[in-house]
Amino acid sequence: MTGEEIKKVFLILLEYLGPTLKIFGFTLLFSIPLGMIVALLKMCKFKPISWLTNIYILIMRGTPLMLQVIVAYYAVPMLKQKEFFSSLFSGINIQDENFMFNSIIVAFSLNYAAYFAEIFRGGIESIPKGQYEAAAALSMTKGQTFFHIILPQVVKRVVPASSNEIITLIKDTSLANVIAFAEITLKAKQQMQTYSSLTPLFIAGLFYFVLAMILTVISAAIEKKLDYYK
Repeated sequence: MTGEEIKKVFLILLEYLGPTLKIFGFTLLFSIPLGMIVALLKMCKFKPISWLTNIYILIMRGTPLMLQVIVAYYAVPMLKQKEFFSSLFSGINIQDENFMFNSIIVAFSLNYAAYFAEIFRGGIESIPKGQYEAAAALSMTKGQTFFHIILPQVVKRVVPASSNEIITLIKDTSLANVIAFAEITLKAKQQMQTYSSLTPLFIAGLFYFVLAMILTVISAAIEKKLDYYK
């Protein structure tokens, strides 16, 4: 490829950086709070709830994210064929970009919530039980104990593991191309076919590398910021 062609491909991929970052941002927005909820449900003393939560986590962590994206995308067309759901999903077009995006976010959020849940659960259970007892002795409610005593310590303890998942997420956004959603990897593959060259894929790889480096620097800064909390 000539320098002009490389520049053209770079600008095309740069144009589709937005959708990639949207997948990343919305997945974090939904998966982190959902992960905390799932972690608390898994720790619930009511066994049926903890068992169901365990099954959910096992399925999400035990099956490929790509498969989950495909299922989330094709579930609605399958349900539309059933008389009971036909009217409910009648106005949905699976070729619509918004529908593709929503399917991706559902799959990504459910998947990453399972991973975050295990990270948060580990963080919560690592807090010595004596701190709960001390809070109770000070007449603090369970809510006050959790949000003012436990959660700040959990945040610090889970930052390194959560950072790893977040960096993995930015690379996993490339899986959106499996349902032909227009993002960096899909466009790189199209440009590769146009120019019969692997260079577009290397340029796409550079984008992901830079994004991962930025996230690494940010996570390191957050860890340093939280160092005061021992």
